[in-house]
Amino acid sequence: MGVQIAEILPKREIEIKELVGKKIAIDAYNWLYQFLSIIRQPDGTPLMDSKGRITSHLSGIFYRSSKLMEVGLKLVYVFDGEPPSFKYVTEERSEFRKESERKWKEALAKGEMEQAKMHAKASSRLTDEMIKQSKDLLSYMGIPVVQALSEGEAQCAHLCKKGLVFSTASQDSDSLLFGSPRLVRNLSITGRRKMPKRDEYYELKPEMIELNKTLESLGLKREQLIIMALLVGSDYNPGIKGIGPKKALGLIKKEKNLKNVLKAIEWNHEVSAEKIYDFYLNPPAKDAKLEFRPVQGEKILKLMVDEHEFSQERVEKVIKTLSESKQSTLGSYF
Repeated sequence: MGVQIAEILPKREIEIKELVGKKIAIDAYNWLYQFLSIIRQPDGTPLMDSKGRITSHLSGIFYRSSKLMEVGLKLVYVFDGEPPSFKYVTEERSEFRKESERKWKEALAKGEMEQAKMHAKASSRLTDEMIKQSKDLLSYMGIPVVQALSEGEAQCAHLCKKGLVFSTASQDSDSLLFGSPRLVRNLSITGRRKMPKRDEYYELKPEMIELNKTLESLGLKREQLIIMALLVGSDYNPGIKGIGPKKALGLIKKEKNLKNVLKAIEWNHEVSAEKIYDFYLNPPAKDAKLEFRPVQGEKILKLMVDEHEFSQERVEKVIKTLSESKQSTLGSYF
């Protein structure tokens, strides 16, 4: 879900070449759910091997990451740790996915393929096995994996603030609230997206959002941006009814701080606003040693081809390209 303030954040389209040679911290769960959502058959069924095991996540990681690495990006995948006890969306998401799965099967039975695919995308679940497989594949590709203490986006922000990476990459805006100096959205080489309910595609370019420029443009401090998240809704609270990003911005500019804002609204949520506010300001995070290692082609083939039946020819071609690109730049990775 993430905080819903992207529409008012100043952003600029960038070319992928602007990120060449730079380390980018990937919000792993954000991307994995993308892969599980979009890499599907026409009826909405996820990509699977002959044993019925879902492989959409492996396909997404392998092919998207390899394309980005081929042009010179240095990826770092950051995985979520233990969420804070007050993260309210976990149960809500679980119920939503169960309902989406029911609607998917119902639409399939009626032969309503467009509706089936739409509901199928919303039913995606990320399992412990998928997470382990993803980490293994990334390791074989020579990509550093960082296990966050808590929220992955908070850890991405920490790495970026420390200068260990250049930017965070996620579709959500939460890393900005956690203090990431930069956020890249739509990080992909192809950038093609299908129009909803239409057999047409449009080009979607990567976007850069810079925290300092965002705060300057909106006339806010980071603390006030966090208050905006509390008003419109985040992973930790459902927001205040009737308040969207623009109304929240006006209220914050008028009231200035959290104490005054809380006097102007009714906060009826179980978790206090102060607790969520403090979590955004001081989330659990750690330093990390980022080691970029050589590609382990044999292990990739065993996982992708022998175990999950991906095309050997295609996988070998990617391994060859990755190995060549890493061989020529390996010295710059350390």
